[in-house]
Amino acid sequence: MSDTRTFPADIYTEPKADTNTLANLGPLRALAGVWEGTKGLDIKPKADGPRKQAYVERISLQPVDPVTNGPQLLYGLRYHTHVTKPEQVKTYHEQVGYWLWEPATGTVIHTLTIPRGQTVLAMGQASPDARQFELVATRSGGGISDIPFLAHAFRTDEFRITVTVNDDGTWSYDEDTIMAIKGQTEPFHHRDRNTLSKVAEPTPNPLAAG
Repeated sequence: MSDTRTFPADIYTEPKADTNTLANLGPLRALAGVWEGTKGLDIKPKADGPRKQAYVERISLQPVDPVTNGPQLLYGLRYHTHVTKPEQVKTYHEQVGYWLWEPATGTVIHTLTIPRGQTVLAMGQASPDARQFELVATRSGGGISDIPFLAHAFRTDEFRITVTVNDDGTWSYDEDTIMAIKGQTEPFHHRDRNTLSKVAEPTPNPLAAG
């Protein structure tokens, strides 16, 4: 995940930001709100081989105030994902993080943290009106970090997510987590995909609401 861009000499001066995050999210604008998906499919590793698991999920993506790193300006969505198996209450998967958009460079950034002791930082390029984009994180590039047991037994070497905004107002994702599993000679492709339908509009970020 190396970056060969040339950065400005002045690393302190902050740009003027628009207080309305929703109006500046580029390709992420279509994701803002609260969503539910009932046809998720997880292909996960088990001792006897890959296993398919259906799941349902709810994702809340809410705008945050603009963020600056000196001259860098980011607009974003804070999110929480909660996943269960159909007809069950027990959490099957949960993650939190941010979707970020840097208008100046056309960069989309996705951060995720899961309560298994793992964090991922994935990045990719997109146009402001893109209806599909792909983000990638690699361990070698420093975009994947996890606790010692996971690195020993279920090491994630690469993470890819493709997001597609559909014409009917839904959006879909397709994730491919490439893992090195102890005792297996070939990489394992842990796949997750679902299509989300909106159930609530986003709440404006604090600056815009004020």
